[in-house]
Amino acid sequence: QVQLVESGGGLVQAGGSLRLSCAASGRTFSRSAMGWHRQAPGKERELVAAISGGGITNYANPVKGRFAISRDNAKNTVYLQMNSLKPEDTAVYYCSAYGSFYATGRADYWGQGTQVTVSS
Repeated sequence: QVQLVESGGGLVQAGGSLRLSCAASGRTFSRSAMGWHRQAPGKERELVAAISGGGITNYANPVKGRFAISRDNAKNTVYLQMNSLKPEDTAVYYCSAYGSFYATGRADYWGQGTQVTVSS
């Protein structure tokens, strides 16, 4: 059974930083895409960042230059470093994993989510 377990969320002041982690178990995702999505109250879930099986990254425009996604295949873990946080970054952040090399279409697996709250 595949599980994705996020950690690292919390409350931070605007301009601060947080690092989210997502540990996968049940299968190896070293050659599969992984990503981070977020969902704010009243809004749809959106892709924030993704990393391909080969390490190619892509980001949503609102977080470019502030967020960085990375992965440690030996640990089957993906990270999201979030810097210069803004109140509009407040959301539940979900780790996702794909059954494909690139993050195309809908993710196949989801974590339970971790709350990130940025105060002004």
